Amino acid sequence: MAAQDPKLISGNANKSLADAIGKRMSMHRGMQVGLVDARVERFNDGEIFVEVFENVRGEDMFIIQPTSKPANDNLMELLVMADALRRSSAARITAVIPYFGYARQDRRTKARTPITAKLVANMIASGGIERVLTMDLHAAQIQGFFDMPVDNLYASPIFALDILHQFGGDMSDVMVVSPDVGGVARARELATRIGAPLSIVDKRREKAGEVAGMTVIGDVSGKKCVIVDDIVDTAGTLCKAAEVLTEAGATEVHSYITHGVMSGPAVERVENSVMKSLVITDTIEATEAVNNCPNIRVVPTAPMFAQSILNIWNGTSVSSLFDTASLVPIYEGLYPKGMWGR
Repeated sequence: MAAQDPKLISGNANKSLADAIGKRMSMHRGMQVGLVDARVERFNDGEIFVEVFENVRGEDMFIIQPTSKPANDNLMELLVMADALRRSSAARITAVIPYFGYARQDRRTKARTPITAKLVANMIASGGIERVLTMDLHAAQIQGFFDMPVDNLYASPIFALDILHQFGGDMSDVMVVSPDVGGVARARELATRIGAPLSIVDKRREKAGEVAGMTVIGDVSGKKCVIVDDIVDTAGTLCKAAEVLTEAGATEVHSYITHGVMSGPAVERVENSVMKSLVITDTIEATEAVNNCPNIRVVPTAPMFAQSILNIWNGTSVSSLFDTASLVPIYEGLYPKGMWGR
């Protein structure tokens, strides 16, 4: 039996993003694409239970479930949903994981430590999932941990569109900044898209979570600096980098971070920092504190995820969405059409 339409199912990690993806797919398909009716709940002892109320036999299923905080609960929801669909004879199961938890544990940094990202990849494969769609993996080589197709989307095309809109298309005094040496490739890609120069903040750590010192590589005096990174957790390093750039002569500091983990004092730190704005995506569902913070904005990823899902279902290119000509139509209405005029 051939699958007629892609079908979506969501756990509890980010229902609002799943709903938004369904609405976007409905616009593209010209027909209603809703979430499969199911319940994902916990027993009194914390065990996760999933029941799918619709027939999914022979269907192309997409599970939308970031493995964000609480990471272990959300990961188990993903695995249990996959098992329920596999045992219900779904034709293919794709895990749409906007934020891939445990991605920062992608290598052994010390003796007798795990590579948890690889362990999670093995668990996902053993759960019956046949494909993964994610965004801005912390390390690109994590794709190699999976023995299945992995489509890694990038937020930089969306950020470029937003930056061009916010700065009126004038990039003459804008400089893209990588907050560490490891993020240079990501920052360079965004800088190329918007036609801006690149600078680096070199940081030295004495131990995890604590920065011993920072040095700015490049002349940022008189520049509007845009820090770009993949994850903001407690925001301590980010706010410190903004201070260092300001002391080096930057006129404004903005940050564009894909995944807003925003743990502990992060929101308070951002609100009291010298940063003019922090822009994150909705890969992780924003808390009330994040939504109420005056200098934090959330940009949507649903248009890109919706089109990616449709392209996977149709068997067409996902990487085509990284091109300007393909991206602009799916974000039509959110930004003026002329913003990509360079």
